[in-house]
Amino acid sequence: MTPESVLAIFQQTIHLIALLLAMILLPSLVVGILISMFQAATQINEMTLTFIPKLLVTMAALSYFGPRMLQMLTEFFQGLIQNLLFVIQ
Repeated sequence: MTPESVLAIFQQTIHLIALLLAMILLPSLVVGILISMFQAATQINEMTLTFIPKLLVTMAALSYFGPRMLQMLTEFFQGLIQNLLFVIQ
């Protein structure tokens, strides 16, 4: 197993993790920014006003993107296992 192959696997793993996290965190970030702008405009300082919508959007994103995320993970691990013999040599 060469250092180049280990780095290539590590790079693919980091890319996949970043993509999976972006699917969950970006919708929550957008909702958080919108609610923060609403709070700044109305001067309402209530913590649950930001927490509950972000929680709901995160759950909706997980239910919407969940099957695609699972498909991406299984494809990655199948490719990793199929190429394991070539990587070891």
